[in-house]
Amino acid sequence: MAKLVDVMAYILEKYPDKTHLSNARVTKMIYLADWRHAITDKKQITNIRWYFDNYGPYVWDIKEVAEANPDLFTTIEGSTAYGNPKLLLEIIDNKYIPNLSEEEKKTLDHVIAKTKDLSWSEFIRLIYSTYPIITSERYSYLDLCEKAKDYLRTSE
Repeated sequence: MAKLVDVMAYILEKYPDKTHLSNARVTKMIYLADWRHAITDKKQITNIRWYFDNYGPYVWDIKEVAEANPDLFTTIEGSTAYGNPKLLLEIIDNKYIPNLSEEEKKTLDHVIAKTKDLSWSEFIRLIYSTYPIITSERYSYLDLCEKAKDYLRTSE
């Protein structure tokens, strides 16, 4: 299992449009990576315990890791096109080499490729169309590995 700091560094380094990298988007990209990895490798990339709240799968872990590593990340307060607050994440140590397996990188590259051209609303539609979200109740924890087993059983 990868350290969250390495997953974040990889995404922030590889994602082509840095203006998209809000805390919310990075959080949900990591959710997508954990979900895909649970399907393909039967385990999450991170050890995040995902929670389904009003805004889909959400946790504070990403923001906390960014703030706890000021030598590696910076956070910039901004606003969305609608004037709502938005926290952008940036990697500031471009020499940092994330410690990730080739399979983990493959999963992250897949998520980046599939989401990089999506608008925010398209991205959110993708998140809400994932099996763990459509089969779970709000305000519950998501066991992605169990959901992956169910998903694979039902899709056979």
